[in-house]
Amino acid sequence: MALHLDNTTQQNVNQWLSGAYDAETKSQIQQLIDQEDQVTLTDSFYKSLEFGTGGMRGEMGVGCNRMNRYTVGAATQGFANYLLTVLGNQKIKVAIAHDSRNNSPEFCRIAADIFTANGIEVYLFPALRPTPQLSFAVRHLGCHAGIVITASHNPKEYNGYKAYWSDGSQVVAPHDKNIVAEVNAILSVDDIKFQGNDALLHLLDDQIDQEYLKTIQANCRQPEVIQRQKDLKIVFSPIHGTGITLVPKALALLGFTSVHVVQEQAEPNGNFPTVIYPNPEEKEAMTLALEQAKALDADLVIATDPDADRVGAAVKSPSGEWQLLNGNQMASLILYYLLKVDKKLGRLTGKEFVAKTIVTTDLIDKMCAQQGVPCYNTLTGFKYIAQVIRELEGKEKFIGGGEESYGYLIGDAVRDKDAVASCAMIAELTAYAKDQGKSLFDFLAEMYIENNFYYEGLISLTKKGKAGAEEIKQMMINLRSNVPASVAGSKPVKVLDYEGLQSTDLTTGQVSPIVEGRGIEASNVIQLILADGSKVSARPSGTEPKIKFYVSVNAPLASAADFDATFSSLQAKVKTIQEDLGLK
Repeated sequence: MALHLDNTTQQNVNQWLSGAYDAETKSQIQQLIDQEDQVTLTDSFYKSLEFGTGGMRGEMGVGCNRMNRYTVGAATQGFANYLLTVLGNQKIKVAIAHDSRNNSPEFCRIAADIFTANGIEVYLFPALRPTPQLSFAVRHLGCHAGIVITASHNPKEYNGYKAYWSDGSQVVAPHDKNIVAEVNAILSVDDIKFQGNDALLHLLDDQIDQEYLKTIQANCRQPEVIQRQKDLKIVFSPIHGTGITLVPKALALLGFTSVHVVQEQAEPNGNFPTVIYPNPEEKEAMTLALEQAKALDADLVIATDPDADRVGAAVKSPSGEWQLLNGNQMASLILYYLLKVDKKLGRLTGKEFVAKTIVTTDLIDKMCAQQGVPCYNTLTGFKYIAQVIRELEGKEKFIGGGEESYGYLIGDAVRDKDAVASCAMIAELTAYAKDQGKSLFDFLAEMYIENNFYYEGLISLTKKGKAGAEEIKQMMINLRSNVPASVAGSKPVKVLDYEGLQSTDLTTGQVSPIVEGRGIEASNVIQLILADGSKVSARPSGTEPKIKFYVSVNAPLASAADFDATFSSLQAKVKTIQEDLGLK
């Protein structure tokens, strides 16, 4: 069969075949043409891989819609151009790190060469390191920006590029859109300066590891408890990623002596040979760790994703079965422990705060209110939590926070979710529970008995193509214009519409503004608050053809013995809400 490519795809193919691209790249393109592989050619060339407000992510391969030396090059040249425009004649410094994915070291070095070719000093991690350490390094070294080559927990075919600003946070307005504009202005491979200047390249040594680990040690609240429970049995898996470089060291530094690494997943490997998805949210990715925990009769299971910004954990139930904790449960447990212990130690002075996203459990808000600690709610994305930390720096002290998607942060030395620091804190709070003769499951039940059992369900609906995009758009319109009279037997009492930044009291009809700032800006998100305290949040994904509904319900928990029955009841209620709203 003959190839039939649309005009844009054909033009892009022709540009890559005739432009200043290397011979191997051109050979691979010609091979696709000779094989008449229309599907791959079209997907690789029908558009340019989008550099969004946080960076970019895509499958690796040849073409303008793939991650390769040229798309990484264009992104880096655009970022460099923006830094040179904004910072002028300053001595500009950038920190760069990478994860364990295939091609990550090469992409990392390409980015370093392009920055130095543009007269920008680069501080480069010579070997893989966690994303949160890059965030730390940007601030610690006084850099103006940073990047990390990673695709987080995406499948092995992917890689990506995250961009950071001088405060160690992923870029936010106005820099985000301005950087995107500069990247989009790179129209030719000839615009990219690939020839690096090694005189401007500084390779980082393990001193930066020690400085970062010191901040994790400083987070520790009760070293004497860890000392008493130092033989706490911890099973840890880095799932073939960067967590292996620092999580065991952090746990050892705190004094834990019985850390068991899952050896089959200890070696960094971009093919992630033991899992389908390298994502600790997936039970399958935790299988080997859970098997080892059963064999050891461990106290705790923890696993980090490839760039070690997210962490999954599992606890042993009274029946002896291991249960995975979701992101809301783990974020709540961390804050429950920190608030409880900080109060006991006299660390709560009235100047502290917590931050989380608007789709993360309201249990955290409730616990903060009980201690008189403000809890700021932000849009989804850790850059918004970092924005709150930045705005309040020097005025209020950040205790910790997180988001439901398994990302947590303790203290403000890092400005992104931090699985290394989180693993250390999860181990500490497990030691604290054991010091009181309790398991982590008992600690979870205790939190629910004190505050109500909060359960959150995520309903993610995939709607592909143009028709799917229209359907998602219509679903949001319907939610805004037709608020149901009753959901699961409870009346909606408030609507929070972040697109128009307004809150409507459905009982009185009063409309009041949602204040912009501190992690809040106009965004296509709607929340329904029900009379019984349940909440439904709707948010179209910005990166995938999906619309997500976050459903939060809660009920009293009389005792740990009622845990399973209450849990089943709450799960059933989430299902009823899903059915009543027609979410399918």
